Amino acid sequence: MMVVTNPPPELALFPALIQLPVQWGDQDAFGHVNNIVYFRWFESSRIAYLERIGLGGKQAGGLASVENVGPILAAIGCNYRRQIKYPDTVIVGARITRIGRSSMTMSHMVWSSTHQAVAADGESTVVVFDYAANQPKRVPDLYRALIEKLEGRKLEPA
Repeated sequence: MMVVTNPPPELALFPALIQLPVQWGDQDAFGHVNNIVYFRWFESSRIAYLERIGLGGKQAGGLASVENVGPILAAIGCNYRRQIKYPDTVIVGARITRIGRSSMTMSHMVWSSTHQAVAADGESTVVVFDYAANQPKRVPDLYRALIEKLEGRKLEPA
């Protein structure tokens, strides 16, 4: 992943951005990037976002490793806007748009350098999960504060 220094205007509201090269192996038999690859790109942007707020998971030594509480994916969807083919470079953004009692909605956007346009967008639902108790947990005030600081705005409880 490369650091994005001059993001396109479409990604201005996304505080976590990653840049990835499209790999030859990302394509399917029809010669465009396979639909599942977009979900991997969303995942990579989601992890970059969580790392930026200190929730990098056990392996990354983030807050989740201390509290045994962290994010777990509950749902994900994607809207495919343009076909992406090799070679290309994509910029993928992630941002939190809603914080509920135990879940958060994250928006994702994929921007294609070749098309100079948005190629896909989507949303995922991330739940704060107590891994020891195996159940959802209320979004901690600390997580909310870290998210609001990164987003640069208040997110009212949903």
